[in-house]
Amino acid sequence: MKNQFSILNNNFKYEKVETIVAMSVYEADNAQWLNEAIESIEHQTYRDFMFIIVLDGPVPGSILESVTAASARDERIVLVSSEENKGLATAMNFAIDFGLKYQPSYFARMDADDVSEVNRLSRQIHYLKRHNNISVLGSALTEINERGKKVGARVMPASHRQIVRILPRRCSLNHPTVVVRYNVFTDGHRYDGQLRNTQDYFLWIRLASKGYVFRNLKDRLLKFRRVNNFYKRRGLSKSLNEFKARLYAIKALRQYSFYNLFYACGVLSLRIMPGKVVKLAYKVDRHFLERFGKH
Repeated sequence: MKNQFSILNNNFKYEKVETIVAMSVYEADNAQWLNEAIESIEHQTYRDFMFIIVLDGPVPGSILESVTAASARDERIVLVSSEENKGLATAMNFAIDFGLKYQPSYFARMDADDVSEVNRLSRQIHYLKRHNNISVLGSALTEINERGKKVGARVMPASHRQIVRILPRRCSLNHPTVVVRYNVFTDGHRYDGQLRNTQDYFLWIRLASKGYVFRNLKDRLLKFRRVNNFYKRRGLSKSLNEFKARLYAIKALRQYSFYNLFYACGVLSLRIMPGKVVKLAYKVDRHFLERFGKH
């Protein structure tokens, strides 16, 4: 396949690295939030990583200046670009493949409007080193608004059994918090590049069906930006893909039940309702999810 990306800046001096951190940036991202996201990775107490920032299509000058300055001051930052927007899945697959030559053990996700806690990578990678059976590790997160003020939290089910059990009803990992053991990718798995959304949901279902083990830490290791239009962001395309993912999970994980099917249809119907209804449903969902995660 033709190489869709080009390397803008790569001053990384080492032949090996333990962790690849990957973030995709596109034209609508907020430059200030992007700076906060980048700095939160630069200032991690854990240091053995390469930070791949993918410019997914043309970006404004303010964003280009920010990422260029970051890659100039920190040799761990590799700056990559694509002439046109390819989507998160394709950008992450490029980062995964690019990182292979450095023989990494772990792959960490990061989003351009979130903030990682300073101990995030240290906590997650230390946990993975002590639990060799875990392949995909997520964490809880704190929800913040445009001004960085806490407005909520998202605590996911902790155990593998709980995570897989709930997959036919919802994506049970916070994607921006995830660290994946690299052998998942050397085994041949990737994000589905045909998907422009829900790519993580489909990947977790596929990995669960293949027997990979999941875990969520209760630690809130990331500040997730929940902006005013959060409840309106899901368009018809994403709603339909989530519905397809739920049906796929029911089949792939053999969790056939009237409740799971009813839930999938109910959520699809809810997505087309007014934003206020969706917002209320989101709060109810958070309440039951946190209660579920305590057991």
